[in-house]
Amino acid sequence: MKITFLNLLILSLATFRLTRLLVFDKITEFIRDPFFDEIKEEDEVGEMEVYYLPKKTGVKKFFGELLSCYWCSGIWAAALIVALFYLSPAIAAPILLILAVAGIASILELVVQYFIEK
Repeated sequence: MKITFLNLLILSLATFRLTRLLVFDKITEFIRDPFFDEIKEEDEVGEMEVYYLPKKTGVKKFFGELLSCYWCSGIWAAALIVALFYLSPAIAAPILLILAVAGIASILELVVQYFIEK
């Protein structure tokens, strides 16, 4: 199967969005929770800051390290996206399109926020 520029763009944007979904978004926090310890500290102005550290041992440590690294998770998300694209294009197409459109929306939101803050 030949990859066109449009396919590459859709796969890239879908990977971007899936990776952010897994690593950062609140909606998938339940997936990350078993692999992290929550640390709360009070900063110098008295506000509470929350840090998430990967578990210390075993499989939970491995997945905690993986989910705390955007680049590492991105490789696995890309592998999943490309495998889905090749193994079942009919099923993959709507899922990838939704993720790609959400990826574009995320990028546009960053641009809008950048200009609002200036």
